[in-house]
Amino acid sequence: MYGIIQNIGCVVTGSWKRPFSDAEALVCENGKIVRLGSVDAADLDRADYVVDANGATVCPGFIDSQVHNTFGDYTPRQKTVGFLESYVHGGTTTAISASEVHVPGRPKDVEGVKALAVAAHKCFEHYRPGGMRVHAGSVILEPGIEYEDFVEIHKKGVWLAKAGFGAVNTPFDYAPMVKAARRAGLITTVHTGGASIPGSSAITGEHLIAMNPHVSFHINGGPVAMPEADFELIALHSDIAMQVCTAGNLRTMIRLAKMSVENDIFHRYLIATDTPTGSGIMPLGMIYSMIYLASLTDIPPEWLISASTGNVADIYNLNCGYLEAGKDADILILDAPLGGVARTALEAMKHGDPPAVAAVITDGVPRFVGKSRNTPAPMREIKTVKSKLINYFC
Repeated sequence: MYGIIQNIGCVVTGSWKRPFSDAEALVCENGKIVRLGSVDAADLDRADYVVDANGATVCPGFIDSQVHNTFGDYTPRQKTVGFLESYVHGGTTTAISASEVHVPGRPKDVEGVKALAVAAHKCFEHYRPGGMRVHAGSVILEPGIEYEDFVEIHKKGVWLAKAGFGAVNTPFDYAPMVKAARRAGLITTVHTGGASIPGSSAITGEHLIAMNPHVSFHINGGPVAMPEADFELIALHSDIAMQVCTAGNLRTMIRLAKMSVENDIFHRYLIATDTPTGSGIMPLGMIYSMIYLASLTDIPPEWLISASTGNVADIYNLNCGYLEAGKDADILILDAPLGGVARTALEAMKHGDPPAVAAVITDGVPRFVGKSRNTPAPMREIKTVKSKLINYFC
């Protein structure tokens, strides 16, 4: 499939160090971005679809690195069907499992947690709710799991491991398990802050330093933040990626963002939602975190888009999150919301208003064009001007 987005007003690349491109068009083919720049009559004639951005902003699809999926597009925590597809209408094109801890009656023995992770990974391998790519199957670390177990499940496709809900005596007991998972090639994540549900425990900076995971999940609290002094410990004395979540503490989210900028470690600052949980279903969770930070700090909104796209892709070794040739064609068209004071999506975010998600393309396929059902309508008319596709989008 050969697709084109033309008449782009602003390209946000996903890189906080090089946030903009002067391209006026983007071309994708067979699920990959092949070119940013301009298009000619031959390109337009060849295209299976052409979307007119009409001067709006184009950026990578958001990557929510803390989604509590189970099986299918269903969450028993909120008894809701279709939440992932709804998140696509909030601009989230990739979701990463925070472990399938909310599966009813989840197993807690070693063989059970391995089987659960493999099953979740396999179930989402080709299932894309609303077009979203879901990286499911994060093995929950339980006492007794060993390096050989991680090697076994890694060969079956599992590449995520989560500490925080196991039957350990103390969080320090996770340290050898995290080390073994890293050695086996898995990306390791850790619940951070106060206990969130029965069966979890408080995990502080001292515990994180001992474990040394790739990512500190909801470091601003999920929903309860860790002690104040621990933020500087993790930010300045470790290489751990610091994920902040919408369902956490806003004050510490802002504090850590400023600390990341001041100390030139913004590449380790990741935005996610930590939903669905007791905080609910949040289709616009990624957007809300970005506009809170953009409007309450001096951080440019294009940097915050990077914290939701390119930064996450780099930590998790994903081939998305950037608008550049060779990357997955997971693309958003954003605009200023109709009726607001801003004239562009970035101006709206700085003002504290949610941008309109005017189109979502995943794997090079348009999922919707014109307006999202979850955001305000766009100020501009974004439309499909050519399409050979049938039943792909509305």
